Amino acid sequence: MAEETTRAGFVALIGEPNAGKSTLLNRMVGAKVSIVTHKVQTTRARVRGVAMEEAAQIVFVDTPGLFRPKRRLDRAMVAAAWTGVADADAVVLLIEAHRGLTEGVEAILDALAERQRNGQPVLLAVNKIDRVKAEVLLALTEKMNARFPFDATFLISAERGHGVADLKADLAARMPEGPWLYPEDQIADLPLRMIAAEITREKLTLRLHQELPYQLTVETENWEDREDGSVRIDQLIYVIRDGHKGIVLGRKGETTKAVGQAARAELEEFLGRRVHLFLQVKVRPGWLEEAERFDAMGLDFKDSST
Repeated sequence: MAEETTRAGFVALIGEPNAGKSTLLNRMVGAKVSIVTHKVQTTRARVRGVAMEEAAQIVFVDTPGLFRPKRRLDRAMVAAAWTGVADADAVVLLIEAHRGLTEGVEAILDALAERQRNGQPVLLAVNKIDRVKAEVLLALTEKMNARFPFDATFLISAERGHGVADLKADLAARMPEGPWLYPEDQIADLPLRMIAAEITREKLTLRLHQELPYQLTVETENWEDREDGSVRIDQLIYVIRDGHKGIVLGRKGETTKAVGQAARAELEEFLGRRVHLFLQVKVRPGWLEEAERFDAMGLDFKDSST
C-alpha cells in the first residue's frame, strides 16, 4: 500500500478587528492558541496555530486585525498582518455576515489586490451566519464575489463550528506537497513564555473592559520548572501611568488577584501541570516606544516607524 502524500503550508487569516479570526483559529486547531475577547484588536503578534487534516498540516497565521494605524504599535501590528499574507500559501478573508462589505473590508480588498501573489488562492469566509437570514447571506456572497475574484466562498460560524470542517478540508487540499513543518502533536509555535503572557493579558482585558484598551502589556520575566513537576511563572504587567497601576491592582489588590487566579487556572489546563503564577504591576511610561517591548510581543519595532 502506497504511503499517503503529505502536505504542509501556511494560511493567513485576515480581516477587520473582531471579525472572529482568533475564534476560527482556535476552532481549526482544536485548542486555544490565540487570545479571544470581545474587545477589538486583541491579537498583537502573528500567532501560528498548527492544524492537522488527514495527511495535511495547515499552519494558520492569525494576523492582527487590519485597520487604519495611528500609533507606533498599530503600525507594527498592521505591518505584521501584511507580512503574514505575503508569506502564506493561501489567504482566508473573514468578514462578519451582519456587517457585510464595510469600508474596512473594501480597504482590505484594495490592498489585497495589490499584494496578492500570482497563483496565491484567496478564500472568503463569511462568519457569524446565524445573525442574518439566508437571503441576506446570498446577496452578500454575490456582492463580495463581484467585488473580488475569490477562489472559494464558505459560510461559517467560527463560534459554533458550522462550516468550519469544509473550509479546513478545502485548505488542506490546497497546501503544497511536502513534509510536515512541525511535529504532529504541536499546536503552536509561540514560545510558552509568550503564550503564558497572552493568557494573562486576555484575563486583564476581560476584567478591565474599556478602562485600559492598549496601554498595558504583559511579559513573562521568569519561568522555573520545579522538581515536583510544577512551574513557577513570574510576570510583569507594564502600564504607562501611575493611575493605571491602581486600576490594574484594584482595591486591596483584588483585581490583580482575580486576574492571576483566572490566568493560573487556564495555564494549568493548557500545560497539564500545577502552576505558581506571580504578577507584578510596574509603571513604565515609555513602553510603547521601546524596541524590547515590541520584540516580546513578536512584532518588529522597525515596522512601527513607517
